[in-house]
Formats: sequence, structure tokens, C-alpha cells
Amino acid sequence: MRRILAIEFMSLDGVIQSPGGPEEDTEGGFDLGGWIAPYSDSVLGKAIRERMGSPFDLLLGRKTYDIWAPYWPANGDAWPEANAATKYVASRTVTAGEWGPSAFLGSDTGGTLAALKETDGPDLHVYGSADLLQTLFALDLVDGLRLMIHPLTLGRGKRLFGGGPVSREWRLERSEVSTTGVILADYGRKR
Repeated sequence: MRRILAIEFMSLDGVIQSPGGPEEDTEGGFDLGGWIAPYSDSVLGKAIRERMGSPFDLLLGRKTYDIWAPYWPANGDAWPEANAATKYVASRTVTAGEWGPSAFLGSDTGGTLAALKETDGPDLHVYGSADLLQTLFALDLVDGLRLMIHPLTLGRGKRLFGGGPVSREWRLERSEVSTTGVILADYGRKR
């Protein structure tokens, strides 16, 4: 059985939008992209490499897929596993893409993903994909959170729990603090 793991760079106020660069995701006029850069250190680097190097397939919202699809094929040396992984893309409008291998999920994302979780294969890693995450949380399909909580507040932007509170319990599985104050916290869903 596969697990769905949300792997997120996050500010103290829950923002997950555009951590990597200013042009990554400017939706809603967001102009604070690239906010993780000052917090890089060896502790964070090691944790990111562990997450990126474990066996996985990707579960992405269409917007994240659209951002990543032109980037990772051209920069595959940095993360070859991303190009090799199957990309499951939640989209109501797009049915195919250039960056493969990929499978585009139709309008019954919840039912499709519940069935996909029952199959054999690697865990499904969700990066970014704020809109998709709200659906996954509402349907109680997220099995784990791999959070990298950065010591800053942004005040605006897409948030991890942006769809409103969903009552769930999580158990802390692992935690560590980087030299720059980033809290690495891995949570598993209490069921």
C-alpha cells in the first residue's frame, strides 16, 4: 500500500507558495518567492537529499506540474529521480503533458487516489500543489507531513492548510532543527 506524503517548505504562518524563486509561482500577485534561500545549511541539505532520494512517485497539482515540467527535464542532473518517477497529475482540464512518465487524473481525484494508494508501488510525494492538498486533506488521504518550517512570516500567499481547519491528529515521527533555525518535522497521520 502506498502512502501520500506532503513534503513542504513552509513559513511560520503556513505559507508554502514559491519557496524556490521569485518567478516560481506569482499567482495572486505573490512577489515574495525565493524565501528559503537564506536558510540553507548542511542539516537542511541532508534532509532534502533524503526526501529526494527515497523511492517515490510524484503527485502534483496541474499548476505545479506546469511549473516543473519545463524545468526538471533540463536540470535532471540535480534530481534525476524526478524525471524517472511517474507523475500523477490532478487536473480537470489537462489530459496529457510532455514530462513523463505521467498519468493525468480526471475529475474524480479522490476516488482515483484512494484506489491508487491500494496498489503496490512507492510512496506518492506531493510538493507544493496547494489546491490539491486542500482536496487531499478534506478527503483524509494524506498519510504524512514532511515539513521544513522556516523562521519567518510572510503574511500572504498560499498556505498549507489554506482550505480552513480540518480536524486531524498527527504523531511526531522525527524532528531536528537546522543551524539556521529551520524546524524539520515529520508527522504521521494518527488513524
